[in-house]
Amino acid sequence: MISFTPLQTLKNVEFRNLLTGRFFIVLAFRMLATLLGWWVYQLTKDPFSIGLIGLSEVIPAVTCALYAGHVIDMNEKKKLLLICNYAYIFLIGLLLIPAFFNVEIHFTPHQITYFIYGVIFFTGIARAFIGPIVPSMIPKIVKKENLPNAVTLNQATFLISSVCGHAAGGFLIGYFGVKWTLVVIISLIFLASLFFFHLNKQHSEYKKENINVIESMREGISYIFKTKEILGALCLDMFAVLFGGAVAMIPVYATDILKVGAEGFGLLNAASDIGSMCIITILSIIPLRKNQGKILLGVVTGFGLCIIGFGLSHLYWLSFIFLMMSGMLDGISVVIRGTIVQLKTPDKIRGRVLSVNSIFIMSSNEMGQFESGLSAKLLGVVRSVVFGGTMTVLIALVVGATNSKLRKMQY
Repeated sequence: MISFTPLQTLKNVEFRNLLTGRFFIVLAFRMLATLLGWWVYQLTKDPFSIGLIGLSEVIPAVTCALYAGHVIDMNEKKKLLLICNYAYIFLIGLLLIPAFFNVEIHFTPHQITYFIYGVIFFTGIARAFIGPIVPSMIPKIVKKENLPNAVTLNQATFLISSVCGHAAGGFLIGYFGVKWTLVVIISLIFLASLFFFHLNKQHSEYKKENINVIESMREGISYIFKTKEILGALCLDMFAVLFGGAVAMIPVYATDILKVGAEGFGLLNAASDIGSMCIITILSIIPLRKNQGKILLGVVTGFGLCIIGFGLSHLYWLSFIFLMMSGMLDGISVVIRGTIVQLKTPDKIRGRVLSVNSIFIMSSNEMGQFESGLSAKLLGVVRSVVFGGTMTVLIALVVGATNSKLRKMQY
């Protein structure tokens, strides 16, 4: 059994720099997601327009993901990470144009919305690269026996920054407006780059070989389909979160159903991440020792039930509790999924496997945002959220019944 020693893992200075940089960049990304959902809905008053934000990003991200995995495995990772970091600064900086100069240029609400979609399309390309880079660097920074510790700490960092980003985004929008919130976001991404500069270079193991791009990408896909534990975990992530993406509709709930304004929106947006952060803290002290596969299936089922509860709730405090509980259950599944992928993947194809993993993640999150917006337009907001939660429960039951290796998985 692998021991859990998080403090020992944190003594690694390079690992701390990686986590600190990731904290600031995820903080900025979560603030940006909060801002864009609020901004676009205020411009259009159409739930479907929120869904199009996710679609604008996921199309280029998924399209480029397999090639990004090849590039990550074949090139020096630190340089790629910094290039992506500064690409984000430039692209998000473009959003300052309609935010600061709307009066002078006379943008219409629809023109601003389409401009946002265009910028997010290009951030999707950068995301295809930056998403897999950080987790692909971890196994080269920490010892193998500390890898589960590092995965949990990495997820804890992600969740803490998500909580702070969602909540801070809502408060900053409420008190300082969209334009100054964008300035803060850009500053945080630049701050992240300062920590990434202190990382050691990680050169490719394929540096002296002539690798065919198509064969390289096919190798990563093939490995996932041969490893049933990884395939089952990723399918759970993609399909369950695809249909359980109630977070995309929080701007609508905050504005039209619960009527709590920008500040209440920020807290609701952070509720699931607060739950995840709490459970990650508990798992840091009391790790999961056995039956991780069965636990994964159980918590995804519970996640779907919480989404149903949130969809039916018309009370702010009850909606907050359902979202927080969903976050606690999702936090457990994130740790288990992340550990399974890292432990089951060889170093030489880690970038490609994690890029396929990023396709599943982006498909679940961004396509889930689009699915939520489309369902809300066709079924109504409440019915669409309840439908999504129901589908999540059914998918968890189907995966559990058909994937015995995942069901029996222990580490």
